[in-house]
Amino acid sequence: MNKEKSVKSSIVNVLTKNKVYTIALIILIIFVVVVGLIPPQILKHIIDYNFVDNKKDGLITSALLYIFIVFLIGIFDFSKEAVLTVLGEKITKEIRLDMMIKLEKINAIYFSKNESGQIVSRFTNDVDAINSMFSSGIISMIIDSFKIIGVVISIWAFSSKLGFITLCILPLIYIITRMFQKRMLNAQIESRKLIGKVNNHISESFKNILMIKSFSKEEYMEESYKDVLMDNFEAVEKVNFYDSIFSPVVLLIRAVVIGLIVILSSQRINFFGISLGMVAASIDLISSLFTPVENLGIELQSIQKSVSGIKRVNEFFNEKEDKKKNINELALDSKKLYFKFNDVSFSYDKRKNVLVDINLEIKPNENITFVGRTGVGKTTLFKLIAGLLRPTEGNITLNGINVYDIPNSEKRNILGYVEQSFHMIKGTVAEQISLGDNNISMEQVKKALDYVGLTDYINTLENKYDTFINNENLFSQGQKQLLSIARAIVTDPPILLFDEITANLDSITEDKIVSILQMASQEHTILTISHRLSSMISSDRIVILENGKIKNSGTPEELLQNDEWYKNHIALEKLTWK
Repeated sequence: MNKEKSVKSSIVNVLTKNKVYTIALIILIIFVVVVGLIPPQILKHIIDYNFVDNKKDGLITSALLYIFIVFLIGIFDFSKEAVLTVLGEKITKEIRLDMMIKLEKINAIYFSKNESGQIVSRFTNDVDAINSMFSSGIISMIIDSFKIIGVVISIWAFSSKLGFITLCILPLIYIITRMFQKRMLNAQIESRKLIGKVNNHISESFKNILMIKSFSKEEYMEESYKDVLMDNFEAVEKVNFYDSIFSPVVLLIRAVVIGLIVILSSQRINFFGISLGMVAASIDLISSLFTPVENLGIELQSIQKSVSGIKRVNEFFNEKEDKKKNINELALDSKKLYFKFNDVSFSYDKRKNVLVDINLEIKPNENITFVGRTGVGKTTLFKLIAGLLRPTEGNITLNGINVYDIPNSEKRNILGYVEQSFHMIKGTVAEQISLGDNNISMEQVKKALDYVGLTDYINTLENKYDTFINNENLFSQGQKQLLSIARAIVTDPPILLFDEITANLDSITEDKIVSILQMASQEHTILTISHRLSSMISSDRIVILENGKIKNSGTPEELLQNDEWYKNHIALEKLTWK
């Protein structure tokens, strides 16, 4: 990237692009704070001038002015919230767009280390937290802070003694507010966790209902549900308790403070030496002081959540990117492509190598099956071949070109990768194969689907190739695997990678897929991960992986002669087949 992206740069970019909104927000903040201090002054004037001095002229004008100013405060406050909402949504959109641009460039190993739910959480929860910091965090805190300062200054102007007492009250209000808010927040967090457990219990019960009934575990599930439900009930009761007691406590403190001001301002004591209008204005100001102090606690809490969101999003922006890939396209303009592994090692976390010192050559149109126990690195090896991951050491070349340096836009014409499961997209049957690529014609799509034997079935669908798939049950598991193969071969790539594609299929569908692979092997380089006997016996060569290394390789006949593991595996497969 030419310029490093961060949450700060996204926010600055939005504020710079939307100068009118930014200036309007600053002006509205000033107006909300300043105009909010005027009503108590008008109230003081009304009482001292009209009631104490017994001058009745101008009373209606003062009253109307008081109403107009209160109305004006509402207009300014509404406008401020509207501008904040607009800017907040623009910031949210900007951050998510920047994150999506980053996602397109990010190194594939990031997706191996992070689950999809965690990545989605950064785009949703973390960005929403940043938005709340801007809309109801920092800006609101600035406004409330200025309101508090303005109230204290106004009261101090009436009486320094009353102003000093007000300053002493502020920490007390804040401490009590934070104490309740912390306890309420902890109770709410606990309640949310337990609600998640309740929902999870219900979901699991429905999911496993047949097993529960089969093993007569209804009573056990009911008791478990009762325990979780009771825990949630107790957590909700805590939330309700703190919520119900907080307001009366604040009202009681406010009443005590106002009572003390009234007593100390009485004619007998006259501690503050202020007029009756000043007393009324001070009571109004102190009453309005409680709300911003209460809000500060909530705003601090919001900012704390947002800081963690900012940190997580910035970590995402700082993830390593794939370098810009450029190759000489003419160098790969050939169907005779060969792979070469040069001392390839790979590690996900740099503590333990998944693959170690792999040296291998794959000739054009060769049919190779990779076998080995679960976890030896077969799928990782395929991701390296496809250039999705970069070797920790060494390299893999295709006609002398590092496969990792081949642009993704070129790979689909070179490599067809079929995974263990088929990932459907939102779209028609044809779009499942083309993936919305305008360079792939409908004729190519039909040819690929015909190649895998799905044409007859698709012709039975209401709109045939244009049938919109909104139900995954439209295709069986075996048909989905055939769709996956069609997606891989639609561009007629010279190299095909098949990762355990016959796993969990019935024997008829497996035979069909094996026959398709045999047809494809006549014109393509076929690399297969499989434990099935049918795949192995049709291979030109078998590569056995063990502990991340190549343990042995050779033709099926050669390995039957000299590899004990392969002989035992074949014997077990034949027994299973029977």
